[in-house]
Amino acid sequence: MKADMETTVAPRIAAEQARSWLLVPAGKPEGFEAAHTSAADAVILDLEDAVTPDRKPQARADVVAWLGENRRAWVRINDATTPYWADDLAALHGVPGLEGVMLAKTESGMQVDATAERLPEGTKVLALVESAMGLEAAPEIARTEATFRLAFGSGDFRRDTGMDDSPLAMAYPRSRLTVASRAARIAPPIDGPTLGTNVDALIRASALTLSMGMTGKLCMTIAQTAPVNDALSPSPAEAEWARDVIADLGEDGSRVRDGSDLPKLAKAKKINALAKLFHIASR
Repeated sequence: MKADMETTVAPRIAAEQARSWLLVPAGKPEGFEAAHTSAADAVILDLEDAVTPDRKPQARADVVAWLGENRRAWVRINDATTPYWADDLAALHGVPGLEGVMLAKTESGMQVDATAERLPEGTKVLALVESAMGLEAAPEIARTEATFRLAFGSGDFRRDTGMDDSPLAMAYPRSRLTVASRAARIAPPIDGPTLGTNVDALIRASALTLSMGMTGKLCMTIAQTAPVNDALSPSPAEAEWARDVIADLGEDGSRVRDGSDLPKLAKAKKINALAKLFHIASR
């Protein structure tokens, strides 16, 4: 009977290609299931900023219990300079449903390594860069063996540096994370969240994310996940263009006519692969 009542959830996109990363307050376990069945490519149960110090022990217990019920999610843990960091890692060690951890306020590769050492071998560590010091260390953090992807904690970064949230002001930190990720041969970074409920503003922000070479975005609500997925995926028109180019030039490039066709074919093959992954149909 229990199996009949369980909600069927579509397999999530692999974390390397995940677009929408939904942050869920760990102090509100009543919201875990809705997040789990949402359109989010990845769910992050937040033990850091979303939970006050006095509630962290109960939040940890709730996260561990929920992940033990055949559920899977990421967990944002407290930063390595706090006493809560070690407690988070001790509670999460060996939890079967743990997809990986997001390390808050990462400022060195050593912090990533120290985190990985306290978790089972192979556990993914997503390094959240939220300060000037973290951004300066981004190449080192990206090259650290245990680092899976970088993410941009844009709100805390702005508070740390005094910068505003205009595209021009945020262009440097976004591009630095993208270049550091590419140089380290890890997946592209995840952009910070967009606040508010205006869908048009979210779509514009997501287009900016994509233009900066970032392929994921943090989401604050379930309602943001579907628009972010759409904005960070190839459009039906792009999918059709890619298939036409591949048909014209050949999957193996056998009908390439000149040097300009090679980058066009490479771009088309990348778009086509993403269109298949995200189930984007031609228009």
